[in-house]
Amino acid sequence: MSKHDADLIGIGFGPGNLALAVALKERHPHLRAVFLEARPGPAWQPGMLLDGSDIQNNPVRDLISPADPRSRFTFINYLHETGRFFSYLNLGIDYPLRKEYAGYVRWVAENVGADVRYGAEVTAVVQDGDDPATAVVRLSDGSELRAPAVVVAPGRTPYVPEPFDARRDPRVRHFTEYLDALSLIEGRAEPRVVVVGGSQSAVELLLDLRSRLPRGRVTGIVRSFGYRQKDTSPFMDEVYLPEFVDYYYAASEDAKRALNRDLRFTNYSAADIDVVHELYLKLHEDRLDGAERVEVRRCTAVEACASDDDRVTLSVRERYTDTVDEIDADLVILATGFKDLGSPKEGGEFLPALLDGVAAEVRSTPSGRADVGRDYRLAAADPEAPFPLLYLNGLCETSHGMGDAGSFSLLALRAKEIASSLEHHLDGRETPAPTDRATA
Repeated sequence: MSKHDADLIGIGFGPGNLALAVALKERHPHLRAVFLEARPGPAWQPGMLLDGSDIQNNPVRDLISPADPRSRFTFINYLHETGRFFSYLNLGIDYPLRKEYAGYVRWVAENVGADVRYGAEVTAVVQDGDDPATAVVRLSDGSELRAPAVVVAPGRTPYVPEPFDARRDPRVRHFTEYLDALSLIEGRAEPRVVVVGGSQSAVELLLDLRSRLPRGRVTGIVRSFGYRQKDTSPFMDEVYLPEFVDYYYAASEDAKRALNRDLRFTNYSAADIDVVHELYLKLHEDRLDGAERVEVRRCTAVEACASDDDRVTLSVRERYTDTVDEIDADLVILATGFKDLGSPKEGGEFLPALLDGVAAEVRSTPSGRADVGRDYRLAAADPEAPFPLLYLNGLCETSHGMGDAGSFSLLALRAKEIASSLEHHLDGRETPAPTDRATA
């Protein structure tokens, strides 16, 4: 039997596994967890903390409130303990600033008392050769940790579409790296920046660039006729209720695909009406001033991307007139979202790359995606063979619906379910002795 370093190892310590740490502390304190985070410290979306941007969901849907509103680790209690409760209420806003919510996430991470090892980059998860029911987590420094359970929450993989996927130019960046990427155009008198995509992030970036670069040339490229408003009907927003998870999970593969088409604009290729209106107003104001600072290329597809020392050049085509053109840029930001877990034949990921070492032992569904249980646990291809407890935390939109699409909406309830499943499956196993962190 392998020596275990913990009952469970959490890979990533963003909101998903942070919510799990809170659930374990408050409901399952006897389970010993070690969390591994590649970043040097607690952070949430550091590349997108734009001035004035908000979180786009009710702040009470935080790391714990939907599961236990009396917890110390609610957003409301964070405001109370940091002395900003009344000043926040006096703002009269529906959604908190992203910067404020990032502060809340950091505060919980610093106060929950979890065993977190920052700067720990995980390279692979494999089965122990002597005990295949044990997972071995390998780190970039050559060290290894062992546990019977692993909860994987590395965040979703950025989606880089054609023709950008074959390029390795640092001037072409995913929007999650936006603030860092701005250093590439520092000192340029009239920087040229292109934002590709029709998402909430795309609109926010255009607004930020317009404000940040008064002499810049900013271009938004969107395949549709314009930037769409999200479908925010309260009836449609019921996709973020817990009962929808059961409804979606039980649906057939064909029904899931039909639901996805019906629900697409509740979350994808669309933006909140406030930023859509703001961008439209700014464009109108610029025309009044005789200075077109932001150009929107609607109905436009990017067909090729080339670069030299001086520029990145995008070859574009108007989708309905077939007009072709080239756009030169000093920086291209891809507001193109994230990959979903699913069939690789349909452009999805079967599993995150760090699980490649166990992927062959995971059962697949008839549609070719990984088989994920209602409790977010991966099913073994051979149910009789020993296999570690492997959970996906925040990566299961294709099996569990929109509530798993990267938002906070059902984070607390998902963490509660994973923690309860861990308790059930680990019950009766020997709890490992504490490991010396200096030698782990």
